[in-house]
Amino acid sequence: MRQYALVQVDVFTDRALKGNPLAVVLDGRNLRDDEMQAIALEMNHSETTFILPVTRPECAARARIFTPRRELPFAGHPTLGTAWVLATRSLLPPGTTRFLLEENIGPVPVELEGDPTRPSFVWMHHGEPTFGDEVSDRVGMAKALGLTEAHLVPKVPIQSVSTGNPFMFVPLRNAATVDRAALDVAALRDCLGDGGGLGIFVFATPGPGKVYSRMFAPHTSGIPEDPATGSASGPLGAYLVRYGLVAAGADVKILSEQGVKMGRASHVHIRLDAAGGLATNIRVGGGVVEVLVGELRLP
Repeated sequence: MRQYALVQVDVFTDRALKGNPLAVVLDGRNLRDDEMQAIALEMNHSETTFILPVTRPECAARARIFTPRRELPFAGHPTLGTAWVLATRSLLPPGTTRFLLEENIGPVPVELEGDPTRPSFVWMHHGEPTFGDEVSDRVGMAKALGLTEAHLVPKVPIQSVSTGNPFMFVPLRNAATVDRAALDVAALRDCLGDGGGLGIFVFATPGPGKVYSRMFAPHTSGIPEDPATGSASGPLGAYLVRYGLVAAGADVKILSEQGVKMGRASHVHIRLDAAGGLATNIRVGGGVVEVLVGELRLP
């Protein structure tokens, strides 16, 4: 039997059994692509990562990221969770607090806070945001969420934004409406056509610098709902700044609370610089808690 050490962590939380769970295989060498995909399906988390030797000399480690359905070029909570596991398993040079994690999108900058061997907090840097076309069929999008147009924030667009992974952002009037939303994939495809292949990120802004959010992706990654979506939180910050939903300035701080409806409360911290509606220096961070250590056995 082939044996592979495995660590499971909860990300964007300081409490076990909250946040977003992640399985990390410490040494993915000698695993075929189809085996990695099958393991991710077996784990049945939103993502599973596999640590591998680097192909870029500037990077400290390499991670491949799989959902139960497909491989991703980049993702948020897998980046933070994998970085934390690398630090706590002495898989980084001693004293490392900043490094590049190689992902399929390229090098992703990571920063560790606290003890480098047991970080209290992990940050990842996002690329510059890109904004897609606005959705013109607001009635259709509301219907796809089991809502009406009156539940949408008026004069704020429904729009895709990406800092590595694109998501469709839908601003809703309040947290109760966010909790009420339920994605109808067929209605979504009727509304968006070929553009219906994005995760749908719904949110409200209950107070200054605060966001209440959910993300649905059953049609893209086999994830009915994600407890915390780090790769969506960078573009979320850029969206909020662009449309004046948070105040611009240097070192803007935003807290996105996600996963509450699922019983997996997650606290996603977003920091960025903003001027003239443009977000730069976007960082997303959170805590990580170890919950399981095991051994994967394959023939």
